[in-house]
Amino acid sequence: MFLKRKIENSSGSANEPVRRALSYEDKIDIIKEKLEQADAVVIGAGAGLSTAAGFIYSGERFDKYFSDFREKYGFLDMYSGGFYDFDTLEEYWAYWSRYVYVNRYTNPPKQLYQKIFELVKDKDYFVLTTNVDHCFQRAGFDKERLFYTQGDFGLFQCSRPCHNKTYDNEEIIKKMILSQGFEIENTENENAEKAGNKDTVLVKPRNTQIKLTVPSELVPRCPICGRPMSMNLRADNTFVQDDGWYRAADRYEKFMENHRGQKLLFLELGVGYNTPGIIKYNFWQYAANWKNAFYVCVNKGEAYVPNDIADKSVGVNNDIAALVDDLTTVQRGSKEVD
Repeated sequence: MFLKRKIENSSGSANEPVRRALSYEDKIDIIKEKLEQADAVVIGAGAGLSTAAGFIYSGERFDKYFSDFREKYGFLDMYSGGFYDFDTLEEYWAYWSRYVYVNRYTNPPKQLYQKIFELVKDKDYFVLTTNVDHCFQRAGFDKERLFYTQGDFGLFQCSRPCHNKTYDNEEIIKKMILSQGFEIENTENENAEKAGNKDTVLVKPRNTQIKLTVPSELVPRCPICGRPMSMNLRADNTFVQDDGWYRAADRYEKFMENHRGQKLLFLELGVGYNTPGIIKYNFWQYAANWKNAFYVCVNKGEAYVPNDIADKSVGVNNDIAALVDDLTTVQRGSKEVD
């Protein structure tokens, strides 16, 4: 069983020396050094990373796109509304089409994912993530080096399910959005274009009443059994792990096998304790069992590491975006000196 503690408060037992508390600057230098020395980098990403990039499910973003649902049902954020039992599928998909579009088919307000890509693009890397917003691929990461373990906002599946297949939903989601009265406008985003995608925003036209429903003909249904479709998200035992999911799992396993014994940097970003066995405990075990592995945990207020790997780990309680900016500055400075 793993024990948690903050690395800043490291203290030795009666038979161990007390470790000096590392400053934030010390940690930046260590991460930079480990990144440079690493034969490969494994990124583990949780919801905190997308939050740091600006994908916030409450406040201004929620009010901008869901104020009508808030007024009708009292929802306080996108997440809580996603669990509501709507009376009709037409209203359910009006809500979910907005939810999916603004969190899957638009870019985050901040360029955090692109900055992380710049840090690791010249390394042999792999990404293990519980996020379902597709931000890594939109930022330029190779899709063959990504494993979305919990699904993808961009995929539908049969709600039963009657077969083991998923379906791209971009076209139908856009139709649902337009049917409610929104307009989709392209915006200039140099970073998005470099990553090979366009950046768009939803616009509420003046004097247009936004609808809380979509036409019945747009309600997605399974092409095999005719039942309503659902999102391909791991919420219960109906989650479909399709061929793409298994291929990604195999690539991750092969990546780890190919780098056994090498210098691996496990970079955990914004991972909490909702599903710790997927990334966090996984990384802890590799760090404990592999001699040349090093573990970095970045999560504001929750940067904990187990005692048995404290000497080969760094925990950083700062904001992820701020740390990546600082790490980028340090890395750029080193290149200029070289």
